[in-house]
Formats: sequence, structure tokens, C-alpha cells
Amino acid sequence: MTEYKYIFFDLDRTLWDFNKNSEASLMQLFRDYQLQASFGSFLFFKSRYTYHNGKLWNAYYQKRISKEELMYRRFYLTLKESGIDDLVLAKEIAQDFIDISPLQTITFPNTHKTLDYLIEKGYILSIITNGFNEVQYRKLKNAKLDTYFTNIITSEDAEANKPHPKIFEYAFDVSGAKADNSIMVGDDLKTDIAGAKKVEMDQIYFNPNKSKHSENPSFEISDLLSITQIL
Repeated sequence: MTEYKYIFFDLDRTLWDFNKNSEASLMQLFRDYQLQASFGSFLFFKSRYTYHNGKLWNAYYQKRISKEELMYRRFYLTLKESGIDDLVLAKEIAQDFIDISPLQTITFPNTHKTLDYLIEKGYILSIITNGFNEVQYRKLKNAKLDTYFTNIITSEDAEANKPHPKIFEYAFDVSGAKADNSIMVGDDLKTDIAGAKKVEMDQIYFNPNKSKHSENPSFEISDLLSITQIL
């Protein structure tokens, strides 16, 4: 069996519960800006935001829009659907979201217990994330995750997004790791798992919902604590 020394973790939807934390942040904005009168329900507001956010992230990954445009346009397009064509308001809400979101601290079950185990065993832990610097660092600190990780590798610093090999190669350079003594833990088959495969690094696919798929990761888990049975 491979002797691993370095463990790279994705952050959103792997350790930090992106869906629950994002919903809490959006709910606060929905209330603060009294959007019920325009959208009728929070669920409708959230569904339209989620739709536009997903499309714009894809455009950002393809370098068709900038980071700044992504941040405000997802709210501008959402508001516009309800008849609010107000760019200034959209940018104000976008900034509030950036401020509020990293304050949320919900992590997946057994996150801290698993990380404690890995540190005790002497593994060197790092983060590889496609998120933005000013948001991801605050998420880690507020959720009390920052002390576990020797390196935080972001797509901004690496100038490449997962699954591009460049971000993984950058992570190896920063950490001193190599593909043959490292393993990637992540929830996304297209970015985390496929990206690690491209650089011939083993992978642990975190699949808490036990979603069906046709990929073949090195390992698959539905509970983070199962990592202790692998490493």
C-alpha cells in the first residue's frame, strides 16, 4: 500500500458545509433587504440565485468573466428576474454576502475529529481550493480549521483552477510534496478527483449523499471519519 505523507483537502462541500452555510447567508440577506415582497419566498430567491451562480462560476472557470463580475452579477441577474434592475443594489448585496458568508461555521460531521487524527498521525495537511483568497482564509479561521493546515493553496495564487494540473503542481512546489506520496480528498469528481488523476495522485472521493457515478476513484467515503480506516 502507498505510504502517504501529504494530504490535500478541498474546502467547500468537503470540510466546510457550503450548502448549509450559503443558505444561512442568503437567508440573512433575504431578510435584511426585505426581498420577500419581490420574490414571494426564500426558496424561490435561493433557487434563482443558485441557477445564476452556477452558470457564472462556469463562465469564470472558462475565463469569460472576471472575479469581480462573478461576485455582483449573480445577484444582479437574480434581482432582475423579480423586476429589480438595480446594479448599485446588486453590488451592495454582493459585498454583504462576501462579508457574511465566511462567518458561517457549519462543517461536515467528524471534520475536526478526522483532522485531529491525521495531525496526531503526523500527516502534513494542506488545502487546495478554487475559492477566492479573502473568503477562504476567513472561512478557515472562523470555522477553527486554519490551524490544521500547513499550506492553503488557492486558485488565485496558483493562477489556475482545479482540475487543471497547474494548481496541483503549484501545490506540490509550495508543500514539497510529490504525487506518489500524496492523496487528494474532495467532493467533486470533475475538479478534485479528475484533477488529482491528471497528475497521477491518489484520491479519496467524499460522497456524503452516496450519489451514483461511473468514476473509479482510489477510495470513496460517505463519512470523513472513514479516512481513518484508509490512512
